[in-house]
Amino acid sequence: MTPRPAALLPLLIALPLALPPAPAHADGLDMSHGEAVQLFWKKEEIYDRNAQTVTLTGGARAVRGDVTVDADTLIGYLRKKTPPPGQPAPPPSPANAKDNSGDPMGGSLELYRIEARGNVHIYNQTDQGWGDHALYDMDQAVMVMTGKHLKLTTPQDVLTARDVMEYHSKTRMSVGRGDATVTTNDGKQVKADVLVSFSKPSDAPAPGQPQSAKPAQATDSSNPMGGGASKLDRAYGWGHVVLRTPTQTATGDRGVYVFDTQIARLIGHVHVTQGQNQNNGSQAIVNMKTGIATMLPGTDSPIQGLVVPNEANSSQAPK
Repeated sequence: MTPRPAALLPLLIALPLALPPAPAHADGLDMSHGEAVQLFWKKEEIYDRNAQTVTLTGGARAVRGDVTVDADTLIGYLRKKTPPPGQPAPPPSPANAKDNSGDPMGGSLELYRIEARGNVHIYNQTDQGWGDHALYDMDQAVMVMTGKHLKLTTPQDVLTARDVMEYHSKTRMSVGRGDATVTTNDGKQVKADVLVSFSKPSDAPAPGQPQSAKPAQATDSSNPMGGGASKLDRAYGWGHVVLRTPTQTATGDRGVYVFDTQIARLIGHVHVTQGQNQNNGSQAIVNMKTGIATMLPGTDSPIQGLVVPNEANSSQAPK
């Protein structure tokens, strides 16, 4: 769904629901910090007192800070706000008392979950996500997307998956399930049945470098896509792991890839192929920057190789 300027949305009602602040320690696709959520929609607003939900139809939008969620239908799940720790709960209003708060439930509400259905597009200034269905839990700061053509993009990489895509903002963890793939801007690719990647702030020091004395700017763990720029740190793959560079392909049962060093370790039924050269074994260290793969001895099978004479002198051949 192409992002629509707010001016094109009928601003019939903007329903701000105050939410409690969340710890400021993560970034990325996150929407749970303590700003008001504004909701916009084109057709109907359906409030279900029993289910404590509000459903917005006909093309709807939720905006919080710099994060926007667009979908055909948005469902907000509401609950009575709990008092801060150490403070007593307010006494219930008399049954015949008139409520002037504008709250259809007759008390203070908080929005704790958002469900988006149909042509889901969630985005901020740098990151975007697409799916057919999305559920965002503000308590856990977890977003789960399902449907066809699942995709999450950042300025550095693209994550796709066939079945499910998750984002856990408190741990900066993205999970792709079902033919999951991370493709970097320079053409490197990591694939697996299940792929778990972790990101870090883009200004984090490189391995071995001291932490900057400059005070770190607090990031928000509450927007599914907000709180500061980040980049991928490492990715873990399980099941049919495939690493690809322009010249080399390596496969294994499971593996881990570190993005800063561009070095991967594969374990289990490892095959490294470059041109017609091929090495097979139990383990391998693959440097995706230099294209050099080092086969390691294992207990389940010996190292085996096929070297084609006209490619044997390649400096990047597996060894």
